[in-house]
Amino acid sequence: MTKPLEGKLVLVTGASKGIGAATAVALAEAGAHVVLTARDVRSLEAVEDRIHEAGGASTIAPVDLAESDGIARLASAIAGRWDKLDAMVISAAYLPTLSPVTQIDGKQFSQAVTINLLATQALLANFDPLLKRAGAGRVIGLTSSVGKDPRAYWSAYGATKAAFDNMLESYAQEVEKIGNVRVAIVDPGATRTDMRAKAYPGEDPETVKPPEEVAQRLVELLVNDFPTGHRERVEK
Repeated sequence: MTKPLEGKLVLVTGASKGIGAATAVALAEAGAHVVLTARDVRSLEAVEDRIHEAGGASTIAPVDLAESDGIARLASAIAGRWDKLDAMVISAAYLPTLSPVTQIDGKQFSQAVTINLLATQALLANFDPLLKRAGAGRVIGLTSSVGKDPRAYWSAYGATKAAFDNMLESYAQEVEKIGNVRVAIVDPGATRTDMRAKAYPGEDPETVKPPEEVAQRLVELLVNDFPTGHRERVEK
């Protein structure tokens, strides 16, 4: 079997379930050593078991992205073991309860801002040196259509994803001329995840694509490469 990502180190956030977990498994199958990060240690261990049973390589790094110094500690730990980071897939996200703008839960909104926006800035800031050291560092951020197209009752999530997109695009422009780091923003589209079930409780999950389809597309992007600022939506 060909291993197009053999020798590559890839960090995946939100790797304990859903698209993040599927992406971690697919990256390992393609030969990458995957660093899995999320809060749930037991779920991370389950994903790592799947990877190791299939002959892949991975390392779990439990981190709560909402902790003020969690990301800095993660970057320091990775830098202490490896001299570069070839790619980072930002999959972790928090979906507040859907509600009108006037009834947004302040605590949940704050959590969404922290996970979806502030943590993204911290990830870029702390891993920028390792990405640049790779010579061809790649960043893929998973977004949502509601970040670009506002939708009633989705504002608490959509606003953070709009800011997420803006930050990633700004970073892409900032590093474009000073190295070879490239950034892509991918909208997974309707996907069979816990987050999707929370937003659409009456939906038949079999009517939407499994996370493995999104994961395969992300691997293809990293294998075949992409221009910085690339955006796409993964359709079924």
